[in-house]
Amino acid sequence: MRKLIAGMKISVDGKMEGPEGTADWVEAWSEDYGLMPQVDACLLGGSMYPGYEQYWTAIQNEPANPVWISGSAPSPAEIEWARFAARTPHYVLSSTLTSAVWSKTRFVHKLEEIAALKQQLGKDIYLVGGARTTASLIDAGLVDELRLIVYPLVAGQGKALFATAERRCGLELRKVQQLADGRVSLIYGISG
Repeated sequence: MRKLIAGMKISVDGKMEGPEGTADWVEAWSEDYGLMPQVDACLLGGSMYPGYEQYWTAIQNEPANPVWISGSAPSPAEIEWARFAARTPHYVLSSTLTSAVWSKTRFVHKLEEIAALKQQLGKDIYLVGGARTTASLIDAGLVDELRLIVYPLVAGQGKALFATAERRCGLELRKVQQLADGRVSLIYGISG
C-alpha cells in the first residue's frame, strides 16, 4: 500500500503561518523533505491549490523572475520542484473546485477516494497541505508519515498545523537531523 506523507515547514510553536497569513521565515518553498524519489503523486486541499498552481506555474514558465511570495528569484531546488510538479499527477480535495490549469490535476471529494488512492499501485503520495486538509486527514487516520522542518523561532499568533479535532498518540520518531541555520528535520511515523 502507498503511504500518504505530509511535509510541513513550521515554527517551534507549531505554526505554519504567522499572524499576517504567511510563513515569512521560510526562504524557499522547495520540497526539502527528500520525497521526490519516493513519490509519484501529490495531494492538496482546495483552499491551497489555486495559489500553489499559480506559484509553481510562474517558476516553470519564467525561472529567472522573482516569485510573488518572496520577491526573490527561485532557488535551484524550487526550480527542480517546479519541473517535478509539472509532470506529476496532483489530486485536490475539494467540494467546490472543478477546474485546474494543470492537465494532470484530478479532483477528489471524499476521504474514501483518498483511501482508494493509497490502495492503487505506485509510489507514495506527498500531502503538500494546507493545514485544514492535513489535520482532517490525520484525524481520519489516512496520514502515514509526518515530515517536519522546524524553524528556530516562535511565531506567536498564526495558523497552527496541529489544529486536529482529537488527541493523536502513536507518533513514532524515525529520524532527527540538524540542518543549517538552527533548523531541525523530524520524521514521524503515524500509526492508525
